[in-house]
Amino acid sequence: MLTETETSRDPAVAQALDVVRELAAGYDRRDVAVRFWDGTVWQADPAGEPKFTLVLKDRGSLRDMLWPPSPMSFGKAFIYGAIDIEGDLAAFAHFGRHLEGTSRRLSLAGRLGLGWKIIRLPKVERVRAGRKQAELSGKVHSLERDRDAIRYHYDLSNDFFRIALGPDMVYTSAIWESDDEDLETAQYRKLDLLYTKLRLKPGERLLDIGCGWGTPLMYAAKKYGAECVGVTISERQAEWATKQIADAGLADRCRIELRDYRELTERESFDKIVMIEVGEHFGFDEFHGYFRKCFDLLKPGGQLMIQQITVFGQERRPAIRAVGNAFVFPDGELVPVSWLLKCAENAGFDVRDVESIREQYPKTLDRWLRNVEANKEQVIQLTDEASYQTFRLYFATAKYGFLTNVYNLHHMLFVKPDNFASPVPESRRDWYSGR
Repeated sequence: MLTETETSRDPAVAQALDVVRELAAGYDRRDVAVRFWDGTVWQADPAGEPKFTLVLKDRGSLRDMLWPPSPMSFGKAFIYGAIDIEGDLAAFAHFGRHLEGTSRRLSLAGRLGLGWKIIRLPKVERVRAGRKQAELSGKVHSLERDRDAIRYHYDLSNDFFRIALGPDMVYTSAIWESDDEDLETAQYRKLDLLYTKLRLKPGERLLDIGCGWGTPLMYAAKKYGAECVGVTISERQAEWATKQIADAGLADRCRIELRDYRELTERESFDKIVMIEVGEHFGFDEFHGYFRKCFDLLKPGGQLMIQQITVFGQERRPAIRAVGNAFVFPDGELVPVSWLLKCAENAGFDVRDVESIREQYPKTLDRWLRNVEANKEQVIQLTDEASYQTFRLYFATAKYGFLTNVYNLHHMLFVKPDNFASPVPESRRDWYSGR
């Protein structure tokens, strides 16, 4: 291994090292290292231990990462293997935010000078193999386009999601009591909290909008005795969930429908509706219709429980979300919790409880990331290397977003009033008595 003070045989290393030093100037942490393609290593703190190392795999890596100046350039360089991150990916996300602010820190002359250095870096022609950026057509959030968006993400591979999410395949934040407990325990604690907040009772009709691979629905039937209907627009999810329900002997109490919630025409109303991190696929304007639909589907006095990722206002959306929208959740939109409450009230709902559980998500995302990285070869075999890199990046940057209050996670309980009353018991002690 060469250090930055030693002489590299490749003059392009010195050229790239000059850019790296300029980009790292003023960085508020000393936890970064960069390893060049010839083994040269630069560390912000030569005497310290870096939390992560940016790996530049060849002479064209740094240019690929930085030009044109856009989060998409970094995202594609990472996804398609021009660069890699060793160590704590979420820590690198903090450095990424520093890079985003480069243009604000520099004068016009400084920006022009740095841009000229980047353009002059060597360029390498690459073949981008594997996962492709989503290409959707039609009106945004139309029924057909939404189906295409869901297929792009969820129809990737059931076996992959079982590796990433664990055998119960619950693709939403868990509720943790300790850092060392297993993921499945924390996920079922989350389901118990949701159904306790709903006060789900035996014989009640429960609708799960966006039911995933069926675990929350099956749990509601088995433990709470509910009569359950789940809807999803992912064919792979519907096939998996239907088989799991049959194998568990729950077909008399659970059914899965491959349809959009907007297409539901149930004759019998529901007592309760649950939606667990599905609204992130909706658009801002779609929530007006969503809450009206739920209001119509519920009996008077019926309750709607939502767990949803939200954003802190509009101005704090990270630029890296452009990569997520292109390679992970096309057409996905995150909205402030205030917007959801407004749309619910406009539809006639009484807002009975709102709780932030943001601190739970970084732990969940960390487990998913570890599951993916620990099974790298199997993940690549089931999907491809670009998909492996995509989900590493997605889980790590999302974790950073929750740690820094860019993203939040809310539980929201709504009631359809019955003769202007919204019957929820006065005490909520039972929600947390088991935690």
